[in-house]
Amino acid sequence: MAYQSFEDLEVWQKAYKLSVSIYRLLEHCQDFGLRDQMTRAGVSIASNIAEGAERGSNAEFIRFMHIAKGSAAELRTQIAIAHDIGIIREPDKNKIIAETISISKMLHALIKSLKTKP
Repeated sequence: MAYQSFEDLEVWQKAYKLSVSIYRLLEHCQDFGLRDQMTRAGVSIASNIAEGAERGSNAEFIRFMHIAKGSAAELRTQIAIAHDIGIIREPDKNKIIAETISISKMLHALIKSLKTKP
């Protein structure tokens, strides 16, 4: 896995775009607690990928990819809740959940490849 910086990683690019989408989707949401928690979870995914990539060791990179994966699961849960209480529409819910699942799969594959790297 050769890359110059974390911005080159496709998984970081997807996580970054997801975070921006969450902010845009919730910009008019009046439930400030849930909105803030969801935007923090979205930002956490991309941020942990970036931080892990810059740590300089495989063990640290893997640890931060697990944290990013956890944030993706957290966001998926919050999206389901936001939908069920009427904050977001079904198509938005489905799109974001599909994106978080895709990112989680990419993170899983990245973790797996990092574990086999000497």
